[in-house]
Amino acid sequence: MFGFSDETYIDIASGNGGHGCVSFRREKFVPKGGPDGGDGGRGGDVVFVVRDNLRTLGHLKLQRSFRAENGRPGQGARCAGRDGKDVEIPVPPGTVIRNAETGELIKDLTGLDRYVFLEGGRGGLGNWHFRTAVRQTPRFAQPGGKGIEMRVGLELQIIADIGLVGFPNAGKSSLINLYTNARSKVAGYPFTTKIPVLGVLREGDQDIVIADIPGIIEGASEGSGMGYKFLRHISRTKGLCYLVDLSDENYLEAYDILSAELGKYSEDLGAKDHIIVGTKIDEPDTEERFEKLKAKYSNNLVLPLSIYRDDLLDPLRHALFRLAGEKKEEKGFTSRMDMDAHYRDEE
Repeated sequence: MFGFSDETYIDIASGNGGHGCVSFRREKFVPKGGPDGGDGGRGGDVVFVVRDNLRTLGHLKLQRSFRAENGRPGQGARCAGRDGKDVEIPVPPGTVIRNAETGELIKDLTGLDRYVFLEGGRGGLGNWHFRTAVRQTPRFAQPGGKGIEMRVGLELQIIADIGLVGFPNAGKSSLINLYTNARSKVAGYPFTTKIPVLGVLREGDQDIVIADIPGIIEGASEGSGMGYKFLRHISRTKGLCYLVDLSDENYLEAYDILSAELGKYSEDLGAKDHIIVGTKIDEPDTEERFEKLKAKYSNNLVLPLSIYRDDLLDPLRHALFRLAGEKKEEKGFTSRMDMDAHYRDEE
């Protein structure tokens, strides 16, 4: 129903508190009953609710204003006003809240099911609270507290374990379709992937989430191409998988260009643990190119891949699970060469 949307803004407001009541007891045989004004109700809160069944922020494109209900005023006979109803804003997992004007991060909703973002105004006290021995007929009550209004930006950062990075047509969509239940579009022209795609890779009783984002091109940090705007979706990943097309003439420079573009976007993203995968090794002259690629990046784990060769699928699958799980420091490795050698012997 809704197209993919990973950022939007909304106007939100918590409810005002109800005013306290000024009232005096009036009964037939109680001529001087005294003050009995009730308290006002509390204003409703603005609550963000994380829903696992949501994948985008598209539903918030239709409704951009959310206002909690005001608290009701107090009444006589010490009757308190009703509290205002909260307003709930459903968002997908991985949503962050930012200041709409400055872009400053206000709250990351990761790991939360429900978060009260703006509290409603307090209810005002009725005049019966203010009676004293010398002030027996207080003719005033406390006004309700004001709610809070603000505009916030919402940004979706997809939660995945592994991010696939590569130039257009490097084979990212084919890889995620092969390993997972994703149905990313595959075609013989660039930029077939226009939105991030998630897939779940399972092995035994374990699974990891893989994110495929639109292809990155050189100069992306200056705004070229379409993949750069989606890099936020792999910022939470535990590791990255760089895909290098071995049939491309610039295969030896591909990883350097890609990692440099990611480093310009975020130092943390550029420094993530990663593996390098040489794709399309079934095409002519690519096996020799793979050996050159592996020799150039000997400190990295470099693996070959062809979707038509079953013997290459399991080593990469195991490597992806290791990348999403144990870090090399936990195994005592000092380099990717050590890790590569260890697992080659193990397998």
